[in-house]
Amino acid sequence: MVASGTYGWGEEAALLLDLDQLGAFVTKTVTLKPRLGNPPPRIWETPAGLLNSIGLQNEGLKVFLKKALPIFERFRVPLIVSIAGESVEEYLALAEALEDEHRVNALEINVSCPNVKEGMLFGTSPRLTAELVRNLRRATSKTLIVKLTPNTGEIKEVAQAAENEGADALSLVNTFLGMAIDLRTRRSRLSTLFGGLSGPAIKPLALRYVFEVYRAVKVPIIGMGGITSGEDALEFIIAGASAIAVGSASFRRPDAPLQVLRELTSLFEELGVKSLKEIKGSFQYE
Repeated sequence: MVASGTYGWGEEAALLLDLDQLGAFVTKTVTLKPRLGNPPPRIWETPAGLLNSIGLQNEGLKVFLKKALPIFERFRVPLIVSIAGESVEEYLALAEALEDEHRVNALEINVSCPNVKEGMLFGTSPRLTAELVRNLRRATSKTLIVKLTPNTGEIKEVAQAAENEGADALSLVNTFLGMAIDLRTRRSRLSTLFGGLSGPAIKPLALRYVFEVYRAVKVPIIGMGGITSGEDALEFIIAGASAIAVGSASFRRPDAPLQVLRELTSLFEELGVKSLKEIKGSFQYE
């Protein structure tokens, strides 16, 4: 699937690749009210990745319902809507507004954006994650996927809190906090002090978190973080992921998710793997 934030709300994606070949389409995060995001500069390329400080820029729920949802009536691909709020009440309002939308198959609960002041508040605290998921579980019958942040020392505890309160799946990881400095001005390369690092640089770290969380929970995991090839994807599956998402790679190559899928299919044939289930979580470490 595509990672949230990399293909917007689907307008451009529908022109660039066959959405129905994807396992799922994950939208850019939707907030209750429009957000302008952070001022530029808010993108800085690193030697093996990308720092971004977009700040969840989007046109808000009303525009999403009117403008984005109709796009997906033409496709069969499962639709996962990423949502974020500044309070439990805002998350609930978003979930309730999307509850009766037949085209929405699941909600990805973004509790891990590093580029807004409230972005990681819920995701770094097992207690706050539990409270949020508990309330959302009561409010919606949609599949709930909680997106975890690596910027906490309690990622396993947060994962378990989400699972215990009714999360159907977890996606991990979101971006890592990082920074870049302009040598001449001695200021940040971004308008904010920190940004979220994605891309190949974070793959070994993301892989580790998928492996650790897989051993701590029973719900499925969507693995992501620096995946650019079928081999990368298969590593995440062996570590415990039931599905994978491709993010930053699509900025270099718009059809990257489908290329990864083709390579993964070839690897399954080469290794004699008949199904994802037989290889998922098969990493040998003892």
